[in-house]
Amino acid sequence: MFIIDGHNLLHSIVKIGEDAESISDVQLCYVVGRYLKAIGETGQIVFDGTGPQDKSRFDNIENLEVFFAGMGNDADTLIEDKIRASTAPKRLSMVSSDRRLRDAARARKATIVKSQVFWNNIRKQLKQKKTIKEPPAKRLGLNQSETKQWLKYFGLNQ
Repeated sequence: MFIIDGHNLLHSIVKIGEDAESISDVQLCYVVGRYLKAIGETGQIVFDGTGPQDKSRFDNIENLEVFFAGMGNDADTLIEDKIRASTAPKRLSMVSSDRRLRDAARARKATIVKSQVFWNNIRKQLKQKKTIKEPPAKRLGLNQSETKQWLKYFGLNQ
């Protein structure tokens, strides 16, 4: 499972030259959710503050839970709490370039992924074309038994 420092990731997108002004926190969450689904993982992303009043746009994002630290709290503290509370910290991947969070993850032997590296991984994965494997029957056609069944079904027995 991934635990992601949301604002740190948004900030990293700016640093690597992406136009972060055009990506909102909601859009980022959908992109991260698509990535996590593609790699067969789940995650939690944590943002500072209370977030928008209407959080319904963050509902139903595949493979990703969205959290806001709330008034008077910060995302780093909430992320540290999540790392400490994990019953399987070695299976965690913590995404942040923040030294404090990397140290907390390292102390629990979680995997650490810097935000820029994570964003580059997302971009690479989502650019790959998905190949859909064709069923062998498409090229081989029906076998003799299947052909007889269909002929009988349509009343074309001979």
